[in-house]
Order: sequence, then C-alpha cells, then structure tokens
Amino acid sequence: MSVTVTAIDSALELYLAHLTVERGLSTNTLLAYRRDLTRYTAFLDSRGYREPAEVAELDVEDFLLAVRTGSDGRTALSASSAARIVVAVRGWHKFLLLDGVTGLDPARAVKPPAQPKRLPKAISVGDVERLLDAAGLGDGPVPLRDRALLELVYGTGARISEAVGLDVDDLDRTPGRASVRLFGKGSKERVVPLGSFALDAVEAYLVRSRPALAVGSRGGSPGVFLNTRGARLSRQSAWAVLRVAAQRAGLAGAEHISPHTLRHSFATHLLAGGADVRVVQELLGHASVTTTQIYTMVTADTLREVYAASHPRAR
Repeated sequence: MSVTVTAIDSALELYLAHLTVERGLSTNTLLAYRRDLTRYTAFLDSRGYREPAEVAELDVEDFLLAVRTGSDGRTALSASSAARIVVAVRGWHKFLLLDGVTGLDPARAVKPPAQPKRLPKAISVGDVERLLDAAGLGDGPVPLRDRALLELVYGTGARISEAVGLDVDDLDRTPGRASVRLFGKGSKERVVPLGSFALDAVEAYLVRSRPALAVGSRGGSPGVFLNTRGARLSRQSAWAVLRVAAQRAGLAGAEHISPHTLRHSFATHLLAGGADVRVVQELLGHASVTTTQIYTMVTADTLREVYAASHPRAR
C-alpha cells in the first residue's frame, strides 16, 4: 500500500533540511523538531489539508488547544512543552513564507501558552542564621570572609555577581547610615542600606582578615572579597562558599541552595515583615515592580496559613 506524500510533507522535509544545513542543529534537537512538527502535520492531515497555504490562524490555535488537552488523540502537554511546539510551528510557517512557499504566515500572531509563575525558593530566618553561623566556623582569614560575604548577600539582597564585584570604595561603613553601592544589570547603580549584622561581619573581615589575604596580591586588588591569592573572589568560588556552608549547617535540600536563594529570602522576609513591595523593588534593583510582585505570592501563602490556624471561623 503506497503512502501519499502531500505538499505539506514535502514542506516539512524542506524545513528540516534547512535546520540541518543552514542552522547546524544537533541530532537531538532535530529529532525534537521532527517529532513536534510531525504531530502538527498529522493534525493538519486530519483536517484534510494537503497544501501549506490552506492553513489558517484558527487551525494553529486549534492545534495548540489540541496539544494542551490531548484532543488530537495524543498525550496532553504541559504549558512549557506546548510552548516548545508552538515555537517549532511558528518557525516552520515563517520559513515557508520567507521561502515563497506561502503568501501568509498563519502562526505569526499565535502566542505560546503562558508559563505558570514559579514561586521563588526561600529559606526560613532560622535556616539563614544556621547558614551564616556555619560559614564562619573555623580559624584563619577565610571563615571571616565567608561569613561577611553571606551576611552581605542576605543583608542587602545583592546578586552574587554584584557582591563579588564590590570594591572597598563601594562601602560606606558609617555607623547608623552604613550602605553599599551595587552595580546591577546594565551597570545600573543602586545604594542599599547595610544592616548592623552585615556591617559587623564586613568590619571584622576588613580589619582582621582581608589584609592577610591581600598579601598574596602583586598589584593590590580593590575588591572587597579576595581569594587566598589576593585576587578578587570569583562567582564560582562564592557559590562554593555557600554550598559548603549549607552542607555544614545540615539544611534540608542543601544541594539546591544557591546564592539566589539568599536574595529570594531577603525579599520574602522583608515583605513578610511588612515592607512595601515598591521599596523591595528598589532594594532588589528590579526595573519593574511586576518582577518583584511574585514574592507577594509567597507571603500570601503564609497569611493563609496563619489565618487558618488562628481565626475561630477559618476551619
């Protein structure tokens, strides 16, 4: 029994050849494209289409609905997997338009499904304290540095790249109005208050530890946090500091705790303490308050828990 090859089938092979030759995609990526687009062409075939030019925007939208619900007889996909297929479909139709196979792009206005917002992972105040204590265990200059680094990251909400990029001149250590000047994405500058715990840890490090680490430096690094050779501490080394401290503190899921976890915890704990979301936005250096508002979802969960446990009519 012969299988009829339609113009849609031929157009698909043309696109896959383009991805192979012109874009040099890996074998696994090409297989993923073929799998996703074959599901799409099967859907078009079920509607009796044989030519790519027959496809309309409504067909693409119906296909997206089909992969989300499984109504095409195949496995229903998550939003992220469906979004991947939409990207493949849009790429194919755009290629057909540019190659002159079709005169319109029916997928141009079809948007991938919205991804569910992932709640930032934060750890409790108690776990933060255990982590910071663990970082400072031991003798010599390194534990003082590690404690100061993590106190500063948690105390200011700094990104790890901002923390290791700090110069000594970026610190204002004046008691009562201590602050740190951070340079975020796009070199955008912001000044963040430095709390007493972070200030004390940084002072102890600068006075008792940094001079010993700086001995190994030839030119003298302006960086606040130095490695044992006197050079500026790298992002990778800062990650290692946190990973070791988390393991030493015995925190649950220690292998998943990252420097960003402390930044998330900084924001979550501020909001839980009553801070205005716009203030937290400024402290984090977010360009839009919408980025910061995801943290309010975390505190809303806390509020529900407290309400359920405390209100006489909640249960």
